[in-house]
Amino acid sequence: MKKRGNFLFVEKNGDTYTIRMTPELQDDIGTVGFVEFTEGDSIESQDPILNLEASKTVFEMACPLTGKIIERNEAVLSEPSLLNSAKPEENWVIKLTDVDENAFNDLEEA
Repeated sequence: MKKRGNFLFVEKNGDTYTIRMTPELQDDIGTVGFVEFTEGDSIESQDPILNLEASKTVFEMACPLTGKIIERNEAVLSEPSLLNSAKPEENWVIKLTDVDENAFNDLEEA
């Protein structure tokens, strides 16, 4: 199941929630040239996930959900332009667990 929040896709697969940029956001910010993840293993809704610099903007990405970060896409640190990829296996940002199901269901349909 896929939802939208903060110009991000949130895809639920079992108990894991994968967050990635929407194609619209990818287009709006341009080619990503630098990425820096925020610290910590848990995140609150609207807290920053990462800071990025792209050809059109400098952007602080806010998380649409509260949860525990179980994985970050570390590959984007050395190759930031992966966030511009159309491939879901390349352009994801973080994966969460311990997410409130109701908060996920309240997000906009994707």
